[in-house]
Amino acid sequence: MSYGYLFVHFKEKKTPEGEQVYFGISRDGLNWQALNGAQPVLWSFKGDLGVRDMTIIKDKEGTYRIFATDLSLAYGMPGKYRNDWGVIIREGSKCLMSWASRDLIHWDKQQEVTFDGPDFGCLWAPDILFDPLDQSYLLHWSSTLTHQMDKGHAIWASRTRDFVTWSAPFMLYQKPDAPVIDSAMYEEAGKWYLFVKSTKNPNGVTLLVGDSAVGPFAAHPGFAFDPPQEDAGHYEAPTGFYLPDGRFCLLVDYFGVPGKGQGYVPYLANSLADGRFARASQAFSFPYGFKHGTVLPLSEEEYHRLITCPEWPELGG
Repeated sequence: MSYGYLFVHFKEKKTPEGEQVYFGISRDGLNWQALNGAQPVLWSFKGDLGVRDMTIIKDKEGTYRIFATDLSLAYGMPGKYRNDWGVIIREGSKCLMSWASRDLIHWDKQQEVTFDGPDFGCLWAPDILFDPLDQSYLLHWSSTLTHQMDKGHAIWASRTRDFVTWSAPFMLYQKPDAPVIDSAMYEEAGKWYLFVKSTKNPNGVTLLVGDSAVGPFAAHPGFAFDPPQEDAGHYEAPTGFYLPDGRFCLLVDYFGVPGKGQGYVPYLANSLADGRFARASQAFSFPYGFKHGTVLPLSEEEYHRLITCPEWPELGG
């Protein structure tokens, strides 16, 4: 049973501080407040000098680990990427950024995570989980291959047991009729549930299910949003967690309008196996527009350590 929740995310602002690591905290998973005075908890000093699309895990040894896309539109879009998302897809960073901590407050120096193997374009939106069948951590992300740009994004993965050595990347999931991005995976009762954002058929967030963490994955036969999402193509960045009452809360990021209209929308299901997600009727609030991140359930001790932290260390650890 979780005592509270940590949301690790960024802000999509047109200035460099937006594309850094921020923390939000909640007792109930629906009403959130900013930590560290709504200022970055970590700042990227490597690569593109900005990070997006964070994920976090607590490993079996009790170390917290953050992984993120290495990308700054604030610094790179006007010059390096020539105001062209296609250039980012082809020529963006070939690594992910990572930090480690024993207490969620003091963080080790930033690390670059690289992979030997295919000729990737930019690596986007990592997600990580522990696979008990293999006794390893499965890190997955979306990317194109530079020699197969016409096939678009697929979900790739690599395994590690020590966060130092990584396996050769392999394709985790490729949708035959559309590119997919923004993967997020959860295990429930021996089944593995993979959320992705598809660009068509359907256009929007969808749910797959498989018998293992590496698939094969097929469309979840009962998955649905109630009511159906309007402007579904503008929903992305799914992240999920179990509420104290046992329901699964899926947050999807709506980016269809600028400014305060942007942000996460909560949907609740009795279980992932059921797959029917209804828009939450409870009060739901963020202090500002959280952008693409991941929620980590907290123990009582972890929650109080974060909420009572009197002073956060200097940015960057």
